[in-house]
Amino acid sequence: QVQVVESGGGLVQPGGSLRLSCAASGTIFSVYGMGWFRQAPGKQRELVATITNGGDTNYADSVKGRFTISRDNAKNTVYLQMNSLKPEDTAVYYCHADRIGDYRTQRFLEVWGQGTLVTVSS
Repeated sequence: QVQVVESGGGLVQPGGSLRLSCAASGTIFSVYGMGWFRQAPGKQRELVATITNGGDTNYADSVKGRFTISRDNAKNTVYLQMNSLKPEDTAVYYCHADRIGDYRTQRFLEVWGQGTLVTVSS
């Protein structure tokens, strides 16, 4: 079984920082693009940032200059460093892997995490 599991969410004051982690695990032989999405109450899920296995990154305009996505390919882990957090960043943050190779089934899977809640409030 292949899965991705997020960690690092919590409550932080405006202007503060948090670091999210997401680790892919299971019968993996390769991991391609990974990224973070978020969904605020009453809103649709939106892209936050993505990173290819070669390190190319893409950010939503709303987080450019404040958030940094990175990954450790050896650990099949992606990170999201969030600085200068604003109340409007409050959301459930979901890890996404667009293609994970599962050696048990010899198939590529798109995988979503269960989400981790980030609350920015004073």
